[in-house]
Amino acid sequence: MRRGFYTIMAAQFFSSLADNALLIAAMALLVSMQSPGWMPPLLKFFFAVSYVLLAAFVGAFADALPKGKVMFITNMIKVVGCALMFFHVHPLIAYALVGFGAAAYSPAKYGILTELLPPEKLVAANGWIEGLTVTSIILGTVLGGALVTPHISAALLSFDFPVIDFPINTPAEAALCVITFFYGLAALFNLRIPDTGARYAQQKPHPVQLVCDFSHCFVTLWKDKLGQISLAVTTLFWGAGATLQFIVLKWAEESLQMPLNKAAVLQGVVAIGIAIGAVAAAKFVPLKKSLSVMPMGIAMGLVVTTMIFVHSVWLAYPLLVLVGALAGFFVVPMNALLQHRGHVLMSAGHSIAVQNFNENLSVLIMLGLYALMIFLDLNIQAVIVIFGVFVASTMFIVMKKHDANQRQFDSLALIGEHKH
Repeated sequence: MRRGFYTIMAAQFFSSLADNALLIAAMALLVSMQSPGWMPPLLKFFFAVSYVLLAAFVGAFADALPKGKVMFITNMIKVVGCALMFFHVHPLIAYALVGFGAAAYSPAKYGILTELLPPEKLVAANGWIEGLTVTSIILGTVLGGALVTPHISAALLSFDFPVIDFPINTPAEAALCVITFFYGLAALFNLRIPDTGARYAQQKPHPVQLVCDFSHCFVTLWKDKLGQISLAVTTLFWGAGATLQFIVLKWAEESLQMPLNKAAVLQGVVAIGIAIGAVAAAKFVPLKKSLSVMPMGIAMGLVVTTMIFVHSVWLAYPLLVLVGALAGFFVVPMNALLQHRGHVLMSAGHSIAVQNFNENLSVLIMLGLYALMIFLDLNIQAVIVIFGVFVASTMFIVMKKHDANQRQFDSLALIGEHKH
């Protein structure tokens, strides 16, 4: 890998670490505000809204400037969103602004990989990016859980800088200070990302033109025989992953009798599995074989349903690692294939924007349905079964669609094709 790749990895790690710690801190704030049980899933919902609403514009923004500069600007938007919680802005609104920054950050983060690396290294690069991102999810959720525990927040509040008196008086404010520090580290690495020299045609300035351009890219990617399959899989994965995050928390509370700060660790356990699966895929699955991993998606959905039989923490750990490993192993090659087809058919930023639009629309729909099921007081065991069966059956349908495509012509021959 080129040297700039490792700088990108470091920037992504600290930015994602802060995002996930902030999610747990925001959930703790909602609990302290005695918010209803259906509101915490809406944090992720509000976070993802920007990915959908801004999809037509963030791709053009990512392609208008060097990607490192875009990542720095958008990371600072996240800092502003985090800072709003200091001023008692509602967590849903503040986290929505963080999502705004993340939506604009993502096309640059993934788009720069296709500028920096050849196609044959994209699976490996995605494996390491996803593995590191998942590591940041593990540490971010653990960090967020730790920051909201009484003894750690008390220790933070007891710490004073000499001479300077900071107006930090609550556990939430102390946690937000630590999280802001990690956003600052990400910004420093953003400034060190090299300019790849890639330049695109001048972006269309009018919003209507941008929407039309985005619509064209959207249709192009869904019509492509490889693009539609990889896009369907990653769309399902991100919607399912966001929902599983909250299912695990609810399941831990009801089946394992774990409070929020300890249940957050279980999210980290899933993330460990994803990291294992992602690294294994990077090592053993070349881009040409990326579609062979789809049965892992069916297996993941079926394994999730077995959570209803688990009531012990020591059984929960290996089960959640297995769920994560299956997810990581099947999504990383599909993500790399989607990036490759997007780069071949259009610009990197526009391709990632289309991907983000679909994936986060899936997040909104699935989280909305989950929040509705919780609002209707549906038993968590029933929610788990519905979720697992839905994932497995949807992956089966996608596999049948790929088989139908292959009967028309060998679409796998398109893998490795040069940019149009």
